Amino acid sequence: MPDFLPLAPEAAPQAHAPLSWDIFCQVIDNFGDVGVCWRTAVELVARGQTVRLWMDDASALQWMAPQPWPQGLSVHAWLDAAAVPTTIGDVVIEAFGCEIPQAFATAIARKAEQDRAPVWINLEYLSAEDYVERCHRLPSRIMSGPAAGLTRWFFYPGFTAATGALVRELDLGSRQQSFAAQRPQWRTAHGVRPDECAISLFCYEPPALPQWLAQLQAPGALQSRLLVTPGRAAAAMQALPEAAQIACHYLQPQPQPQFDEMLWACDLNLVRGEDSLVRALWAGQPLIWHIYPQHDHAHHAKLEAFLDWLKAPASLRAFHYAWNGMTAPQTLPLLSPEMLEQWQQCIQAARAQLAAQTDLIEQLQAFVAEKS
Repeated sequence: MPDFLPLAPEAAPQAHAPLSWDIFCQVIDNFGDVGVCWRTAVELVARGQTVRLWMDDASALQWMAPQPWPQGLSVHAWLDAAAVPTTIGDVVIEAFGCEIPQAFATAIARKAEQDRAPVWINLEYLSAEDYVERCHRLPSRIMSGPAAGLTRWFFYPGFTAATGALVRELDLGSRQQSFAAQRPQWRTAHGVRPDECAISLFCYEPPALPQWLAQLQAPGALQSRLLVTPGRAAAAMQALPEAAQIACHYLQPQPQPQFDEMLWACDLNLVRGEDSLVRALWAGQPLIWHIYPQHDHAHHAKLEAFLDWLKAPASLRAFHYAWNGMTAPQTLPLLSPEMLEQWQQCIQAARAQLAAQTDLIEQLQAFVAEKS
């Protein structure tokens, strides 16, 4: 199976003035939206910032990020008119295009009149599509409402140097290097035998799941053990009779650091949404992305753009197409050690490109300093 190759430790970041940040998150996919916002908030605090995270549903934090939380980070319920704080942050972030409560926009306008407006950022969804480079850092004049006349800035995460890049913690490389020595014990504790291919399964309801489970049981198939995440992945598995014949380990909900370790421990990671895709890329192991499905199939172009950026080999493309319902389940390629090695080389090359870029948190801080 592919060896786990840790990232190199990150260099010391550039120093920035300590600022206060208000980050707003409306939950659509409880794992992805919360996951991205929480990692962003935690890393800002790790770099000397103060963050208030405003959420309409913080329930996932009970297991994703159990307390105690880092000093300087607080979580607040989505605002109503009576709950607007007396002070507004130096930076206001609307994550994934959510619209902040009007009462908070009124407070921003008041701050702009009395002192100066905060740097107001719309932190967008991750995509490899061409428009990301064109729209990154563009201003948007607010034309109506209490904050009319102020400017909000688009900030796009992405995969190229012309975008906002990805969240990467300063200690990610050192954490991976420390885990590498413990990886065999982790696998043993989760029921993975030395001759087995450990596969993490974090997905929605992939159309090709029955076909894939049948492949894993076929004569001569790769000896595999699935590590199945709770929620929709576990429900999808348990709804299929084929799953009863598969070597599985059903996981409990995990805090983010333990989720990362699962990705580092596995030989293949099947992930979904945005946050886990980024974490799987940083893991450097072979991966399959179950992209969030949209009724108008707009996600197909998004997936194609990602695979183009990845320079995905034909077998990796074919698996993605079938897994995401773009081709028939019968087109799913049969996993082999040689295929996984090829996929890992592809992911490792992509990870090296990403690691050479300035990370998203540093770019955010530099952007705020520029616009302040």
